[in-house]
Amino acid sequence: MTDQGNRPQPSRRSSARRQWTWIGAAVVAVVAVVVALVVVLPRGGQTPDGRQVVQRRTAAQAFPGGLAVQPAAENQPGRREAEARAAGDDRTASEIAVIADQPIATWLTDDSVAATRATIRDVVRSAREQGRTPVFVLYNVPDRDCGHYSKGGSTTSGYVPWVRAAARAMAGSHAVVLVEPDSIAQIAVCKRLQDSRLPLLRKAVGALSGHGLTVYLDGGNEKRVPVAQQASWLRQAGVDRTQGFFTNVSNFYRVDTERAYADELADRIGDDPHFVIDVSRNGQGWRGTWCNPSGAGLGQEPHVTLGSSRLDALLWVKTPGLSDGTCNGGPAAGQWWQSYALGLVANRKQD
Repeated sequence: MTDQGNRPQPSRRSSARRQWTWIGAAVVAVVAVVVALVVVLPRGGQTPDGRQVVQRRTAAQAFPGGLAVQPAAENQPGRREAEARAAGDDRTASEIAVIADQPIATWLTDDSVAATRATIRDVVRSAREQGRTPVFVLYNVPDRDCGHYSKGGSTTSGYVPWVRAAARAMAGSHAVVLVEPDSIAQIAVCKRLQDSRLPLLRKAVGALSGHGLTVYLDGGNEKRVPVAQQASWLRQAGVDRTQGFFTNVSNFYRVDTERAYADELADRIGDDPHFVIDVSRNGQGWRGTWCNPSGAGLGQEPHVTLGSSRLDALLWVKTPGLSDGTCNGGPAAGQWWQSYALGLVANRKQD
């Protein structure tokens, strides 16, 4: 048996080489762990500047089962279709059915908590029967539309309790909630909203949290507010605690340009917020005005994406056939305008 003290000793060079080999292996292992954490673990947590960011869902997780069609009581085009059939006007009924048969978002505009709950429960029940996802639009913020065509909304003290009541009615439904179209972008032209609007929306986001809902905030559209400003406002409104934002609601911009804008906005916000785009009336693109433009047409059929990007869905948020306001010969905002609805069908995007 060889005495340990008589064993040949390794040279200093070979010892150093083994030492560096061990160090290299350790570095590779650490890098592998870091990569695994970045790739495998879900996004979310805290950003370097201290912002709390929720885990964003995939498109399929955000819209389980796809998009639900509204129940008859909430489907305004469907009611008009039924009226036309009852009057024996099958041709008009068939044209309106092109709108009525599609999944359309349900707008919650009534300040009554009881009426709001009743609408939500009807839509949720129907969506559950379909095995699909309901989409709601909250449109009741104080000083809504800055006193213009769609003026109205809740009181400052009543708004957050109204949102809480709506959230409780939606709880467990996996509903998608679009929070207050125009509410953020309109700050650019309605200075009196600057101090109060964003903190109020942040409270609304808090009221919607914890109910299993997928929430998007107002991202404006491509021609409205500089991207840096819109991103800053969205962060102040709590976008980091939501799925992301929506764009083009009640507007007419094409998908390709609107998507480019939304991607730029998402990059500026940081941490990959997702987005949805309203394509209800953009089949002919921008027509020179946002208010009842002539020649507009229905856009693509609403659908959830495959989830390969930050675009979660193309939605029909605005109900096609409802007026934008008393402009270009239209009735009051939110009223059915049959000739305009039929024009949207005639000019619809043909894929």
